[in-house]
Amino acid sequence: MPRRRAVLSTSLAALVAAGGASTLPAHAADAYTTKTLHFDVTVGPTHDQHCDVVGDLYLPSAASAANRVPAVLTTNGFGGSKDDQAGFAETYAQRGYAVLSYSGLGFGGSGCRITLDHPDWDGAAASQLVDFLAGKKAAKDGTKLTAVKLDGAGDPRVGMVGGSYGGQIQFAAAGVDRRIDTIVPMITWRDLRYSLAPNNQLVDGRLSTDPGVTKLVWALGFFGEGVSAGLTNGQVDPGRLVGCPNFPTILCQAVGESLVFGVPQQASMAYMKAASVASYIPKIKVPTLVVQGETDSLFDLQEGTATYRQLAAQHTPVKMIWQSPGHSGGQVPGDGDLADPSGSYVGQRVAAWFDHYLKGRSTGTGPAFAYFRPWVKYQGNAAPAYGTAAARPQTLYLSGKDKLVGDRKSVVAGSASYGNLPWIPTSFSEVSAVQGALGLDDVAPADTPGTYVAWTGAPLAADTDVAGSPTLKVRLDSPAAVRSQRSGVNGRLILFAKLYDVAPDGSVSLVHRLVSPVRVADVREPLTVQLPSIVHRFAKGHRLRVAIASSDLSYLGNRSVLPVTVRTGPADPGALTLPTLR
Repeated sequence: MPRRRAVLSTSLAALVAAGGASTLPAHAADAYTTKTLHFDVTVGPTHDQHCDVVGDLYLPSAASAANRVPAVLTTNGFGGSKDDQAGFAETYAQRGYAVLSYSGLGFGGSGCRITLDHPDWDGAAASQLVDFLAGKKAAKDGTKLTAVKLDGAGDPRVGMVGGSYGGQIQFAAAGVDRRIDTIVPMITWRDLRYSLAPNNQLVDGRLSTDPGVTKLVWALGFFGEGVSAGLTNGQVDPGRLVGCPNFPTILCQAVGESLVFGVPQQASMAYMKAASVASYIPKIKVPTLVVQGETDSLFDLQEGTATYRQLAAQHTPVKMIWQSPGHSGGQVPGDGDLADPSGSYVGQRVAAWFDHYLKGRSTGTGPAFAYFRPWVKYQGNAAPAYGTAAARPQTLYLSGKDKLVGDRKSVVAGSASYGNLPWIPTSFSEVSAVQGALGLDDVAPADTPGTYVAWTGAPLAADTDVAGSPTLKVRLDSPAAVRSQRSGVNGRLILFAKLYDVAPDGSVSLVHRLVSPVRVADVREPLTVQLPSIVHRFAKGHRLRVAIASSDLSYLGNRSVLPVTVRTGPADPGALTLPTLR
């Protein structure tokens, strides 16, 4: 749900200011026209709620009923509008595509409430825009499109692309409308229940389905921005500000429940599940290019990977890219710019994808899985920095009080203990949802002594490259947590696992500033944690450090004092397993 804002072109700014449907002449050099349109769509489980949706149609000047072109449907990230897609739309109109960029429900001049890309609301709205592209539905001003290529009566050749909130809508639309031919969901979620309250405990090799740890800063940031979007455009649909402002009542309820109980309750969780592709992934049959960001504390790489694996398992044509940028930064030259198909790796891959699936060209669509390697130097297009090699597991062992060793025979018995302050966070990783606004961009991650434990390896004899999700297996001892967990989910121990890179000069960096929160099911049982997926080089001479902290500023934490001891020994050592590139 990007918080970036695209710079509007003079022509689009004029259209927005005019506030109505208008037609611009063809751009002399670009040979396309732009028109702002409004659509009446009906949404909801019974399709009885009317919403006004505003969009910009970019149409190649050469397109006509006799010379039809494929179409691309796209929409904004959370808090944005149709104008954010202007650069992409202009580029693709020049490439011979009709592009309809619209503002999602509740944003940027479109009416109704924000429903988190729920198929019954957002999916239904997108499907009716597909009707317009097919020539079946007219815009409010009577505009009817006859220039889009058809695969059959009422069936346009159309793909979708967009990031974050504009990524999940593609799943929602494709799940309810089989006329959509291909999708490119970028930096979006698989399951909002995990996204906003993750639990990274592994049970039998799978992530726990138990309630996790609420991402307080991200959740409050979204809520505030959604309310702001409603107030800014209140004149479009004043009714959406009544009651829960600009959201369904259930989502206001979810915020309140998180503050009171630590996590949303059953009904709120059910809504978030229904608004997530995880609940209807068998319906996704169209070719899908999953793009996820390596620098992303909101929708992490694990989410994109799980979606990719499920789609592949059901034989949906799918490929995946781990790009550098995500919701938490990571922008690098030549990587994620869709408006630059030649100078950007991801832009190049997306252009080839659409040319293949929408124009029917024999262009290659790239490797099944590729990931950006930050340590590779390049100029221009980031393609040389992308790798495809598979990783192999390498295990290090917790030894004594604070050491990581490579040989299990070297492990010595020992223990490390930490405490916590109830409610009060004593560790800081990042707060990218509000970091810039608060001036925290340059504040380094830190842990308060006594509230965390860590194990550090010896200086590396060679570069160690990691691509994937490390795992940490430990044994905990906490009589206080044993007593507390008897009261139910809210009494369970919360902890945060993370991986540091320690330079020869002693400086410490948290890899991608990512942490792995866990609400421990039972502290009496061995605990296995899936650490954040990363692509990172631990350079020769550097040391790896794995840590467990009692809290994190971005999350709701333990409500009572729960001291913890982590024990290890030769017979049953704690273990850190890394997916390394050889």
